[in-house]
Amino acid sequence: MRRRRYLGALAGVGLSGIAGCLGGGSPGGTDDTAGSTDTAETATESTESAASGDLPLVVDTIDAQGSEAGEVSVPVAGTPTILDLFATWCAPCVAQMESLRTLHDEFGDDVAFVSVTNERLGGGLTMDDIRSWWADHDGNWTVGHDPESELMRAVRANGLPYLVVFDENGTKTWTHRGLASESNIREALEDVR
Repeated sequence: MRRRRYLGALAGVGLSGIAGCLGGGSPGGTDDTAGSTDTAETATESTESAASGDLPLVVDTIDAQGSEAGEVSVPVAGTPTILDLFATWCAPCVAQMESLRTLHDEFGDDVAFVSVTNERLGGGLTMDDIRSWWADHDGNWTVGHDPESELMRAVRANGLPYLVVFDENGTKTWTHRGLASESNIREALEDVR
């Protein structure tokens, strides 16, 4: 009997960890379903222009594998852009990297790939930790740092990982909270390429 309670408690902790990574949803909104599969929220927002909010937004970039220190405007002007919001502590974010790597190789220069973490440095986390995580997970495109979470607010992200696809005009065309399948991301990118 104790063993069942113990296993039940462990399962609850695991689910809580995943839910914490995905964040809370907004009832009745487009980002209201948490999960780590393609049943997670997917929304097309073809009428929402990036210019209508706080976008484009300039984010500091990190000198890391495939990325140079400096700044990037999100969305990238004049080119389709995929934005990946992630954190080094987020297990689904690690899994999302595999699909993003494959699609980055496939879409090449046709789509700007930008990944951004909002993690604050300190408390044991350093910029070198972020660089190491990036290299360990074979990131090879622009990676940014937004410790004030301005970008998350601008795109109304309510969990991680959170993906946004913008067309060449900066219009948000697709969002996904949680782990997205490679085929769903590919379809969203093909729609704006």
